[in-house]
Formats: sequence, structure tokens, C-alpha cells
Amino acid sequence: MTSTQRDHVLGLIRDAAVGFEPTVRVTDCRDVKDNKYLELALAASATVIVASDRDLLVLHPWRGVRIIRPAGYLAL
Repeated sequence: MTSTQRDHVLGLIRDAAVGFEPTVRVTDCRDVKDNKYLELALAASATVIVASDRDLLVLHPWRGVRIIRPAGYLAL
């Protein structure tokens, strides 16, 4: 991929992205570094978290949010 192509793809992602600012602190994950993903899911009203991280996967379902592997998400 050329730098022009990369910049184009990143621009598409940036234009389509929606930002969320977590307002609720979460301490539910056994790996404290992963709590930020749970906080973001709450802020975004997510219904699914796609992850390969076992510390997140063991929480499935978490507060009504499905936590599934990438292959499981692609199979939906």
C-alpha cells in the first residue's frame, strides 16, 4: 500500500468515525487495563464487543453486551 492509499483509507475511517467520551468508571474486568473498553462500550451503548482478549471474553455477556471473538462476529 502506498502512502497515498494509506492516507485515503485513514481519511475514510476518520470521516465515518463517531467519538464517545466515557462518563462511567468500570472495574469489572480482571485486567484493569481492559476496563477502558467496557467504559467505551457503555458510552456508545454498544450491543457487541469484538475481542480476542480472554480477560474480556470471560465476561460474556456483560451488562447485556455480547463479547465475542472476531470470527464469531463475522459469522453473524
